[in-house]
This record gives sequence, C-alpha cells and structure tokens, in this order.
Amino acid sequence: MSPFRRRQTEVAAAEVEGVAPRRPHAGLLRREQKALLRAREARLRDLGGLVVEMYRRGAFRDDLLAEACADAVGIDARLAEIDDLLHAERHAARCECGAPILRGSHFCPNCGRAIETANGDEDEDA
Repeated sequence: MSPFRRRQTEVAAAEVEGVAPRRPHAGLLRREQKALLRAREARLRDLGGLVVEMYRRGAFRDDLLAEACADAVGIDARLAEIDDLLHAERHAARCECGAPILRGSHFCPNCGRAIETANGDEDEDA
C-alpha cells in the first residue's frame, strides 16, 4: 500500500452521513508528511532516471511517464491536504474557553457552550 492512500476504514468512516470525520493527531500527520516527502523525492529521482533512460534508447513511452507523474502529483496533493490540516489548527476559531472549534460544530467540544453562527445569533437547536 502506498503511503499516500487512505486506509479503507478511514474512507468508510468519512462517508457515514451525519458523522464528521475525525481529525488525525498532529504527530501522525507530521510523520506521514515526512514519509511522503521521502517518497516524493524518490519518485522524482526515479522519474528523472526514467526520462534519461528513455532518451538513451530513443523511445519515449507516454504511458510510463504519465503513471510516474500521476504518482508524484498524488503525493503532492496529499502533502497539501496535510499542510492544510496542520495549519488549520493555528487559524481555527476558538471558544471563550480557548478550545479550537471545528467547522460545522454547534457546541464547544471542551465546555459545551453553544457556538455563535456567522450572523452573530446563537444556535438554539438544543
């Protein structure tokens, strides 16, 4: 299994309607980010070697190049997702108690206070 693909259980849990997907721990995200950076570097090095070898032989195979490039672009996309998740915590909205509020939440996960909506009114769905 490649390091930038999600596990089936994560995908299944994210697809359940009405349940917000859990945000992975920052340490896990950083570890995955480091592994992806190493994998990306290796893929780009392999891609360069592939192009040089094709040049030597005088025959370029677009299907092999497209597959290798797609792998590198997939890794870049996952790295961007991880970067957004890691930096979202710094810019996240905060409750009066100081706990970060996840997007779409109606109540603070720490103290249970109702979260104000964008127009300033508090939700009264309790």
